Amino acid sequence: MNAIWTIAKRELRSFFDSLTAYILLIAFLGFSGFFTWLFGSDIFIRGQADLRVFFSIAQWSLFFFIPALTMKMLAEEKKVGTIELLLTKAVSDREVVVGKFLACLLLILIALGFTLPYYFTVASLGQFDHGAAICGYLGLLFLSSAYIAIGLWASSITNNQIVAFLVALIVGLFFQLFFGMLASQVSGFIGSVLDNLNLLGHFESISRGVLDTKDIFYFLSITAMGLILSELNLAKR
Repeated sequence: MNAIWTIAKRELRSFFDSLTAYILLIAFLGFSGFFTWLFGSDIFIRGQADLRVFFSIAQWSLFFFIPALTMKMLAEEKKVGTIELLLTKAVSDREVVVGKFLACLLLILIALGFTLPYYFTVASLGQFDHGAAICGYLGLLFLSSAYIAIGLWASSITNNQIVAFLVALIVGLFFQLFFGMLASQVSGFIGSVLDNLNLLGHFESISRGVLDTKDIFYFLSITAMGLILSELNLAKR
């Protein structure tokens, strides 16, 4: 556990030593804030004291930002050879993968923490469902963990950051959109399976304030699968 935390702190520090963390935080807050408060179906146009607009915007923002965050985590280290130096230390492949995963998740947690003023502001505007809002934030964390795991897997199969970014986006699109679209066209057992693979449906269920074990298991399964595959790809080096 000490090795995992050491790697996580190292990676998190590297985010802030470079411009990565600042770009992510500014872009995420600017994008989500603009569409939540100023443009389109914002809170004032809807006239409801809830964060549904923010959660809807945030899930798409994270969909693009997380692959950009994870694309170099393993690909760049493999390309320049620093992954070999890291693995000569007393750490395992699993500790490297989990440490990098934890660093990315902590950065996303920091980004979501900066949106807490949204929570308190909207809560002061009218009758507010605190349970649904808290579940929405939990849903974003579960969603982020799944995307990070997918991004780490994509980064583990190539030395090229751009390829890793595109692979993570394409795989994410299947979970975010395509499985749901296919499920609406197919009936029976296959349709049910595709519907259960639809990430958007599971996230919306949680963001409405329903913490179903089925939804939690779904996100944890994707996360575990992504981390396991990343570890296996590292083991093949």
